[in-house]
Amino acid sequence: MDPNELSQRTKSYALNIIKFFQNLPKTEESRILGKQLLRSATSVAANYRAARRSRSKNELIAKISIVVEESDEALFWLELIHYSGIADPNSIALLKKEAEELLFIFSASRKTAKNNIEEKA
Repeated sequence: MDPNELSQRTKSYALNIIKFFQNLPKTEESRILGKQLLRSATSVAANYRAARRSRSKNELIAKISIVVEESDEALFWLELIHYSGIADPNSIALLKKEAEELLFIFSASRKTAKNNIEEKA
């Protein structure tokens, strides 16, 4: 997957999370958990965009590390929403799958970038 496709994928993920958030029940707990999810999931797209504009390999690794952290956090909030019964498990399934895939992609990207730096040293 090229960087433009991955950028579009993270943006689509963020938009799907926004739609999911808009459809959560209007309760205090869903509002709190939903806002945490909204922050972390939209941060994935924003920080990947920033990573693409990195000025050095070290800056790239730092930015991708943030994307990994935010991807993992978003997955956590999706799991918590799922297990708490706040939202229908079917509405969460595709979002969780995408969160897991993005986490895998960015974790692998970070590892590759680190290995490339170590090989040059």
